Amino acid sequence: MPAEIHRITQETLDKLQAEYDHLTTVGRTDIARVIEAARLLGDLSENGDYHAAKDEQGKMESRIRQIDQILRNHEIVERDEDSDEVSHASIVTVLYEGDDESDAQDFFIGSIEEKPDGVLVASPTSPLGAALLGHKVGDTVEYEAPSGALRVTILSLR
Repeated sequence: MPAEIHRITQETLDKLQAEYDHLTTVGRTDIARVIEAARLLGDLSENGDYHAAKDEQGKMESRIRQIDQILRNHEIVERDEDSDEVSHASIVTVLYEGDDESDAQDFFIGSIEEKPDGVLVASPTSPLGAALLGHKVGDTVEYEAPSGALRVTILSLR
């Protein structure tokens, strides 16, 4: 089965490469020091510092593998700032059918790795993300959710 292709911006690629470089050098060295210091405290079976450090090491290695997979299998995409259509890296404000305008939600169309603070993420391959792509402000789109068909109106795009 071919690896998933991650569609990301150049800015996100640069950020991920820097994080990867840091984790595989400074991060690994730092956690090795912490583990060694915890080992010196004695009996490993009851050593909370040791177990916490090993847990942290496992999380870090998992993140390294995650980033490595993205770095190996990515495609650079660019957001057309002048476009009036929803595309990768757009932030779209939508209103679900039947909701009050005060319930409008912002969604970032893209990878969780690119997510701006305070905005929900809709992957371009998710039902909502795929339904929104190519549409404009004022359009109402329908998509299939696990609970059934949902309709949203695009209120704004940035």
